[in-house]
Amino acid sequence: MSELKTQLETDMRAALKARDKVTLGTLRMVIAAVRNEEVAGKTPRELDDADVVKVLVKQAKQRREAAEAFEAGGRAESAEAELAEEAVIKRYLPTELTEAEVTQLVRDAIAEGGFAGPKDMGKVMKAIGPKTAGRADGKAVAAIVKATLAG
Repeated sequence: MSELKTQLETDMRAALKARDKVTLGTLRMVIAAVRNEEVAGKTPRELDDADVVKVLVKQAKQRREAAEAFEAGGRAESAEAELAEEAVIKRYLPTELTEAEVTQLVRDAIAEGGFAGPKDMGKVMKAIGPKTAGRADGKAVAAIVKATLAG
């Protein structure tokens, strides 16, 4: 079993004992998403830490998007609840890269691969994907790659 999944389950039990409703509810949903991912596909499999991080990133993104939708709809209380859940999920994610760190990774990948021009954007994204997975928003990375290749 992945260490991260074990940590999620341990923290869920601690939240249950502490009567922390937000953390408990969020961790239950995240663990359910991890288990769903394990049984998705043709054969069940055990997720490693990297796969669990992917599930966590997806869950955090869903919370952020829901909060934005609630905010746009004038439902501030629901938006705050979604953001609180996102904050719980972020505790288990690796530290996010700053814009400067992502820019440096992009420049290094371009220099190493000899990429030039917008036509190589996909190649650059593929090269830096493993380095930024779970640590930077894909849209932000793509924007930096596009700007760097165009500039």
